[in-house]
Amino acid sequence: MDRASDRLVRVAKALGDPTRLELLRRIASAGEICCKDLVTLFPVSQATVSHHLKILVDAGLVTVRREGQFGWYRLRPAAVEAHAALLGRTLSPKHKNKKEKRTRT
Repeated sequence: MDRASDRLVRVAKALGDPTRLELLRRIASAGEICCKDLVTLFPVSQATVSHHLKILVDAGLVTVRREGQFGWYRLRPAAVEAHAALLGRTLSPKHKNKKEKRTRT
């Protein structure tokens, strides 16, 4: 798999969990939100929310700003747009035909 495909899979896995998708929605709608505020919105432990947030950060979908003991999370709109564009290119018939031509020669 190439680097673009690796990135696509990493982001897809991050978005594949319903809790992480909802965390991402909440972060996007808030602009910036503290982890402790996110914990109050979900019926899971603080450790579970932190784990999900780490996966979103590792996937490049959100950034975290540390202020004392608290992390403040913000959506990276450019990363979301890049993922959508990469997904579109990867699934387009043009992309598939180019790959088939390369494999045949």
